[in-house]
Amino acid sequence: MSPMTTAAPDSRRRDADATKAAILRAARTMLGRRAYGDITLRAIAERAGVSAPLIVKYFGNKEKLFARIISFESDAEVLLDAPLDELGRHMVTQVLTSQNERGIDPILRIVFAPLHSAEGQGDILRANFREQVIAGLARRLTGPEAQLRAELTVGMLLGLGAVYGIARGEAVRAMTVPALVERCAPALQELITPAGNPLAPAAR
Repeated sequence: MSPMTTAAPDSRRRDADATKAAILRAARTMLGRRAYGDITLRAIAERAGVSAPLIVKYFGNKEKLFARIISFESDAEVLLDAPLDELGRHMVTQVLTSQNERGIDPILRIVFAPLHSAEGQGDILRANFREQVIAGLARRLTGPEAQLRAELTVGMLLGLGAVYGIARGEAVRAMTVPALVERCAPALQELITPAGNPLAPAAR
């Protein structure tokens, strides 16, 4: 009689991570299309292909789930976690790798922020994005026009992520992630550490 086999811890963790990502993706999409008060856990569960009790298990309740969605704090920490002279490459790699491996990048949920909602969830989402992502980057930059450079950097990054992961541009998707990083990272890096900035990377 052969011993019972169980899923390895790494496999179970990957399955749980994939399920959580599907739930978050469904909730983000619904928040971009419907008023917060009209969204139910059952509707999110149906869209994510899971059960409502599983959402409760992972996130607690609807309020806690959406609190996770409208905050970018932990996502910004990951996105900005690199030395300043390597940050352009890191940011592009992070966005493209997340899209390529998990089909979603957390910062792109700003694209789904509702323009109008009675509960103000879209306004909160945008305010959090400006403070946690854009201002977070601006605080790290040196030299003039830090806020403008941060906004332009994030704008370019969002545009790339949207074309790659949402519009799924054929030519862009045909390139490998390393090739796209080589093509796109220098433009972001020039905004992060422009020529003449003491922290600008040395010419190769």
